[in-house]
Amino acid sequence: MKTTTREIVDLSHPLVSGKVYSCAGHPGFKASCISHVADGAFATVHSLSLATHTGTHLDAPFHFFTDGTRVDKLDLGLLTAAPAVVADLRAKQPRERITWADLQRYEGRMRPGVALLVCTGWSKNWGQAHYSAHPYLDPTAAERILATGVRVVVVDTMSPDLVTDEEGDCGVFHRAWLGKGGIIVENVNNLERLLAMDPEKIRVGLTPLNLVDCDGSPIRAVAWAEE
Repeated sequence: MKTTTREIVDLSHPLVSGKVYSCAGHPGFKASCISHVADGAFATVHSLSLATHTGTHLDAPFHFFTDGTRVDKLDLGLLTAAPAVVADLRAKQPRERITWADLQRYEGRMRPGVALLVCTGWSKNWGQAHYSAHPYLDPTAAERILATGVRVVVVDTMSPDLVTDEEGDCGVFHRAWLGKGGIIVENVNNLERLLAMDPEKIRVGLTPLNLVDCDGSPIRAVAWAEE
């Protein structure tokens, strides 16, 4: 029998104990071995310490709104084998605004059930001191994207919002998007590899852990092209 091997693109950054960026006030990622077969234990087991927004992760509406949908109540149909539109915005500069005009050429493929993947190429800076200086989505674009029926936006940056060291609101896009029931996926990797695929066949898996009453969840994000 002939078999085919489907290429799976890993869109997640690796979680390395003690070496994963975390926001101020969030616990850093730590994996500690608490038993090991090499030491005569019955099985090897690790304990994990991390925040709900560690590494490649998902933001549920509850992240910003007390009455927003929690992670365990999200529509998995939006996150499992979802069709994807990849917007190539690699020409954007540090802290440059991404407007609806930049995204409009992809509007024809945006529809309910589709995830919008914003490829800035910024994931190459993961772990670097300037990682937070990424391009960002204009909050006014949220309404235009939502009007197409899209409810999931995925970014290869630490946030869809402008992040600076100065005083200011770093959650404007979050509120505009999550406030309408949207879902945000942050810190994804390897979006550039999807640009070589047939744009009509790209599918993504962005499934969170079944965390009851939580605001977000680390995920193992993957993508592939339907045969």
